[in-house]
Amino acid sequence: MSEKKKFLLRLDSDIYTALEKWAADDLRSANAQIEFLLTDAVRKAGRARKTDDQEPSENR
Repeated sequence: MSEKKKFLLRLDSDIYTALEKWAADDLRSANAQIEFLLTDAVRKAGRARKTDDQEPSENR
C-alpha cells in the first residue's frame, strides 16, 4: 500500500456540506469521499499510474 500524503484543503462551506451528505449516503467519511472522487477523476482522465496488477480493461 502506498503512503498517503497529508495536505490542507479549503472548501466552500456549501460544497463541504454537500460532500458530507454524499459521503454519508455512500457510507464513507468526507475524507474517503474526496479520495474516491479524485481517484475516479484521475482514472477517467487517463492520468493514473499503470501498475503490473491492473487488467487491460481497467486502462481506458
